[in-house]
Amino acid sequence: MADDIIKKNQNIILEDRSKLSISGVEQVDNFNETVITLETVSGGLKIKGENLNISSLNLDEGKVMIDGFISGMSYDTKEMATSKDGGFLGRMFK
Repeated sequence: MADDIIKKNQNIILEDRSKLSISGVEQVDNFNETVITLETVSGGLKIKGENLNISSLNLDEGKVMIDGFISGMSYDTKEMATSKDGGFLGRMFK
């Protein structure tokens, strides 16, 4: 069963704050011209900027290319999103 658990890599390449290439993408949750939200193998990823555009998307390969002015990126880890203890309220009512 150890073969079923394969750690997937994720790479992020940002060129001149205008071209962003991301691998390890599992799905696109939301996108508009100022925010793109993705689920990746490393957790949720939020990209902020201006005139953002998904120029290429291949979920079979887990790759996305984004054009526009990128002003920031931030992660929400999968451990936080799928906490086994149910978060604060889960700990309170154990």
